[in-house]
Amino acid sequence: MRTLLTGASGFLGNYIRKSFGNDLITLGRGSANQIQNDLANEVPKLSQFDMVIHSAGLAHRIPKNPEEERKFYQVNLFGTQNLLKGLDQCEYPPKSIVFISTVAVYGLEEGEMISELVTPKPETPYGKSKHEAEILLQKWCRTHKVNLVILRLPLIAGGVNPLGNLGAMIQAIKRGYYFRVGKGLSKKSMVLASDVANLIPTISDFSGVYNLTDGHHPSLKELDSYISEKLGKKVKSLPLGLLSFICKIGDRWSFFPINSYRLSKLNTSLTFNDSKARKTLGWSPNPVIGNLDI
Repeated sequence: MRTLLTGASGFLGNYIRKSFGNDLITLGRGSANQIQNDLANEVPKLSQFDMVIHSAGLAHRIPKNPEEERKFYQVNLFGTQNLLKGLDQCEYPPKSIVFISTVAVYGLEEGEMISELVTPKPETPYGKSKHEAEILLQKWCRTHKVNLVILRLPLIAGGVNPLGNLGAMIQAIKRGYYFRVGKGLSKKSMVLASDVANLIPTISDFSGVYNLTDGHHPSLKELDSYISEKLGKKVKSLPLGLLSFICKIGDRWSFFPINSYRLSKLNTSLTFNDSKARKTLGWSPNPVIGNLDI
């Protein structure tokens, strides 16, 4: 099966590339890609593919100004549009497309076991640009009769230097300035990058939108206890009231590592239901805790 992967040099893309071995053509800006192209700014010249995995995208940052907000749309939405324009030039469309999306499209800050039936109402440039890319892909795939699987992912774990909040937590525990928020009972959905990568080669005959999680949804206490034990460190707790007071410093000065918004995210549960993927795709993931390289 001739397969195209965008975003192969990204955190998840690197895992996907390994899961396919040599049966893969990569597209990206770097010279290591077989097809060198900046999707955000140009339409690629493509040959025939059976499967396309669109993993390229911009995430893991908070825009500080309108220009940075526009970049999310340039990469996530217009990059998708340019990819589809490239596929339009092929004699035949691919049999299937897999799009790596995000649970940020739901636009929720808290909630438990949120399913794909919840109507997306994204609030951030990241979530909005990804949702608009989903809609664009759905229209194109309906027109061309192409199977489309949209994978909405939560925090992605794996490797020795994971991105996002998990990577920040690991580094803070290593350096001794991490503090648990209150009792650390809030739960978050997570998923191992290796499990996502191993699933993708098996789903070319399917279509639909699917949440993927590890099914355990660990509490912050479970997660930081596991990481601190692996690192031989101790985790201290701070009362929520004291942290709320400290966060006022971060609300006023951006250089401070925590603010009221980040505290609210740490103190609320946000989990997602992946039963649809388990039933339809045969999704059977491993728990992050116990399988995380640190």
